[in-house]
Amino acid sequence: MRSSRTPRTALALASAAALTLAAAGCAAEDEGSAWASSHRPTVDLPRLKGQKLQVAAVWTGDEEKNFRKVLDEFERRTGAKVEFVPTGDNVATYIGSKVEGGSPPDVAMMPQVGVLRQFAQKGWLKPLGKEALAESKKNFSKGWRDLGSYKGTQYGIYYKAANKSLIWYNTTAFEDAGVKEAKDWKSFVRDAQTLSDSGVAPVSVGGADGWTLTDWFENVYLSQAGPEKYDRLAAHEIKWTDPSVTRALETLGQLFGQGHLLAGGNQGALQTDFPKSVTQTYGNLASPDAALVFEADFVGVNIEGDTKARIGKDAQVYPFPKVGDQSPVVTGGDAAAVLKQSKGAQALATYLASQDAAGIWAAEGGYISPNKELDLAAYPNAPQREIAKALIGAGNDFRFDMSDQAPAAFGGTKGEGEWKALQDFLKNPKDVKGTQQALEKAAAKAYEK
Repeated sequence: MRSSRTPRTALALASAAALTLAAAGCAAEDEGSAWASSHRPTVDLPRLKGQKLQVAAVWTGDEEKNFRKVLDEFERRTGAKVEFVPTGDNVATYIGSKVEGGSPPDVAMMPQVGVLRQFAQKGWLKPLGKEALAESKKNFSKGWRDLGSYKGTQYGIYYKAANKSLIWYNTTAFEDAGVKEAKDWKSFVRDAQTLSDSGVAPVSVGGADGWTLTDWFENVYLSQAGPEKYDRLAAHEIKWTDPSVTRALETLGQLFGQGHLLAGGNQGALQTDFPKSVTQTYGNLASPDAALVFEADFVGVNIEGDTKARIGKDAQVYPFPKVGDQSPVVTGGDAAAVLKQSKGAQALATYLASQDAAGIWAAEGGYISPNKELDLAAYPNAPQREIAKALIGAGNDFRFDMSDQAPAAFGGTKGEGEWKALQDFLKNPKDVKGTQQALEKAAAKAYEK
């Protein structure tokens, strides 16, 4: 997708996220946590007694539990029965196999813009109905509606969003090393060395999950090359052998190329999945296996669910350090798309576009909605309210995850395409040229389809 958006307002999102999360001592007892039980429905839903629906999504663990609460409310209000089906990491392959087998889910949560548009092109998705479109227009900015559209027709509703430009750190490790929050990449790498000298591995990288590596690259590239180049590379209007990609990989190599700066070294990073990358940083607060981990606001879910760390005290956060003139902000999101045309499926899409569905998960924490009409009191604490406020304030000024805009074969398939090429780069950060050639070969094949 070629975008004309600029990241100016989105830059404020990163700063606000850092400031508010860093100040987070307030927890679920804050007034926002009572929202779900007290709020009045904002959208009318039909009675669907006897209807059975199936919803597929990548979410597991706490995310699945929280989304299940959203679906429970839909069942209560409509009488329908909704089955949740986990897709595994490769949503495109899972959904594609179900469609080709003649048994697609009624609604699927699409984490990749490129996959949503591929499926729309194939005719696998159903356009949103009148009620869903009206609810979407009322609650979402044009930028988010456009992301869910293909050739002028809207197929997706971005139910969940993420800020993927945050550095989460162990406060004890930073204090012991005398390290502060880095403002730029040079300081970030220098601080990593200081942390290493203090006796703790600086950076926890979840390299076993290739998507984390795409996020590393995208943040470096957006800040260094700028938004116009970012959009052109996302659309494959420039090749991955471009000098701008060379510079970004060489910059990333300043961190990845020094194995002692990564928890477990390069091989250890390649064997670390995303959840473990968080627990390495916060599992043992007094003597952590790593001082910091990079990823989105959903790291907070893992911190609260898998460790005893307290956000705002043991765990602090700051914006991804600027590599160029400005700190980057990369966003992501999950869009609800209808695959079976029915009254029930369209009603569920309408519901997911409403304040009602967003508020239920928001009240549970670990979630940010791009729904601009959602009452911020839905969020359980002040930090999350401020992050949501800044996201909504960004309007159309944001950059969406590059790999999620690409065809799934390149940007979203385990062991293939960009995921595989960047894992090979993590294994051998000196092979910049070989990495670029592998990226371009995979991209050219995926984009020509």
